[in-house]
Amino acid sequence: MVFNFKKLFGSSESDDYVEIDLNAAQGNENKVVVKPFVLKSYDDINDVLNSLREGYTIAVIDTKPLKAKDVIELKRAVAKIKKTVDAIEGKIAGFGDSILIATPQFADIHKSPVKEEKKPDFLSG
Repeated sequence: MVFNFKKLFGSSESDDYVEIDLNAAQGNENKVVVKPFVLKSYDDINDVLNSLREGYTIAVIDTKPLKAKDVIELKRAVAKIKKTVDAIEGKIAGFGDSILIATPQFADIHKSPVKEEKKPDFLSG
């Protein structure tokens, strides 16, 4: 595949081309994989943990089915996932009420700062 960057970005002074070998990129075995998981029971965390330990998986975990079934089991599962993420020096964050994102060490999760609501003057004091 060939791209003409000068023409693409508006410069037409000379015809400089860059050739990209797409087959070379396909041979990379250490690709990062974003993999969805659904926790229906506590035992479903084993697949999540094994994928995280491999080091190349970003896990997107739906906890809604387990939350509806047994909140105590959900808390145990999240604690176990958090312990594994801490051990591999990764990151974990919740998105909404039922989605967790767990990443290996090299990935970071952007967390927006929590905005504090300004209280009306009559409430302070």
